[in-house]
Amino acid sequence: MSVIFIADLHLAADRPDLIAAFIKFVKQSTAQCSDLYLLGDIFEAWIGDDYLEPAMKPVVSALLQLSNRGCQLYLQQGNRDFLLGKTFAKSINATLLAESVVVALPATKALIMHGDQLCTDDIDYQKFRTMVRSPPWQQQFLAKTVAERLQIAAQLRAASKEHSRVKSSQITDVNSTAVIKAMDDAGISLLIHGHTHRPACHEVTLAKGRGRRMVLGDWGANLWYIECTVSGCELISQPIC
Repeated sequence: MSVIFIADLHLAADRPDLIAAFIKFVKQSTAQCSDLYLLGDIFEAWIGDDYLEPAMKPVVSALLQLSNRGCQLYLQQGNRDFLLGKTFAKSINATLLAESVVVALPATKALIMHGDQLCTDDIDYQKFRTMVRSPPWQQQFLAKTVAERLQIAAQLRAASKEHSRVKSSQITDVNSTAVIKAMDDAGISLLIHGHTHRPACHEVTLAKGRGRRMVLGDWGANLWYIECTVSGCELISQPIC
């Protein structure tokens, strides 16, 4: 049996190819999967657990079927779907995790997170992240109508795309000091995250030896996932078809 990690699918109604690819992935690539971790930005936007975009119903159905087959589902919030809550998690029989968690894998332990909290050089984004994850802001947002929330979400997505366009790649990537601190504080030599859309495996020098940082890619022309077995963890890419 294996443990699989995915992130940054950015599923949306205007990308039916990604929705179809995800459903196929759930049916085929998770056949031997005991645990599936969804590390944020599974959805392009999430305005609250009280609203499910019609195009996402097959996604929810596929995840629920996977859970009913005996696969354990775990969910972390991303920067696009930070309003995913316990109600949604319950609807797919998933466990909603904190933003940074140590988990046991077949061969080792790993620190897992979406990864945006590691981009500490992007000061403007970190201020925004603190704001939208605060209970007062979320309470005010969720009190608005669905139509109002959809409009605000569209504005935030547009602003995020413009933000990424004008900022340097270094600023929007993780900060190496933040990575080392997170791993050293957790006492862990393996970190798995997404967010940056820069799939790769990096060697990290820690206080007590060498470590490894594995970065999930976003789903676009290819799908990305990390599969962990007793032999270790592997970053895998497959074409979207």
